[in-house]
Amino acid sequence: MMNEKVLNGFNDQINAELYSEYLYLSMAAYFESAGFRGMANWMRIQAGEEHMHAMKFFSFILDRSSRVKLAAIDAPKVDWKNPLEAFSEAYQHELKISGLINNLASIAVQEKDHAAHNFLQWFVTEQVEEESNALTIVDELKLVGDNGLALYTIDKELGARVPSPGVPNADAKLADPAA
Repeated sequence: MMNEKVLNGFNDQINAELYSEYLYLSMAAYFESAGFRGMANWMRIQAGEEHMHAMKFFSFILDRSSRVKLAAIDAPKVDWKNPLEAFSEAYQHELKISGLINNLASIAVQEKDHAAHNFLQWFVTEQVEEESNALTIVDELKLVGDNGLALYTIDKELGARVPSPGVPNADAKLADPAA
């Protein structure tokens, strides 16, 4: 059984990861409606990664003979002024998630839950990558401003992203219906 304080934090983190999935799906819908299909693809894959993160916490709790308690997921924002605003929000969101993970790691240490602390190290490393990826896109979008050709190029680049192994593919349109 997990320590109650650590368990409550892990259950809250499941909610945060599922909210992240919702947020990135909302951004994908925004990008689709604005004609940025590559950016939408990037966000759909990001949503799949967030789902996988939630399921890692879910499974860890169950593996420790503890109880998963799901909570309501807040509705995300649905509109942004432009791609830069959306990716800037994604970057800020990743910073927030990093803070939550770091806080959980501190709680695990305080509560002497070494298994939970070890488990969280994967997420600590993952968040460095998540922040870096989002900030790189923000920096590129700042550089190009409103230049249509440059935005088109970035959109095509982001459209080339494919899910990592084990990450659900949130883009059903890319799936082969004959498979």
